Amino acid sequence: MAVEKQLEQNQREKPMSFITLVIVTGLIGGILWSGLGYLAYVFNLTGIRPNVILEPWTIGDWKEGWLGTVISIVMIGGISIVPAFIYYIFLRRFPSIWVGAGYGIGLFIVVFFILNPIFPGIDPFNELERNTIFTSVCFYILYGVFVGYSISYEESEIKYKERMEKDAQQDSN
Repeated sequence: MAVEKQLEQNQREKPMSFITLVIVTGLIGGILWSGLGYLAYVFNLTGIRPNVILEPWTIGDWKEGWLGTVISIVMIGGISIVPAFIYYIFLRRFPSIWVGAGYGIGLFIVVFFILNPIFPGIDPFNELERNTIFTSVCFYILYGVFVGYSISYEESEIKYKERMEKDAQQDSN
């Protein structure tokens, strides 16, 4: 029995697969930054609530209350897995904070200029208040840096481990 426990303690936990990490990073990033976006709305730093995601698809006043806010934040987390995968596919090899910031700005442009007609709760860009624009750009940049740097860091760690294993094999031969 003691030997079995000791063997269990010596076993290492298997690390998450890279794809799982991308999913978790996108989910956490979406929940984190949309939650902070809601706080920014509460403190009048922005005129946009996370609830705008529900407006095109739901009816009723419930979406304006706390339940709508929680569901919106979780939905944004789920949807933000897609941009995390896009980053994984195209940009993961660039370990720079600036690539993530640029990606965040690109996402801002997509949401506020291209997808804007889908969300009636978001005014056209030229009608938004300055605070809303600055706050939103900052949140998108932070989201891009969070997702981008997390994914790029993991990519560089995997490459480093592969290089170390390759060097160890060459040294043993």
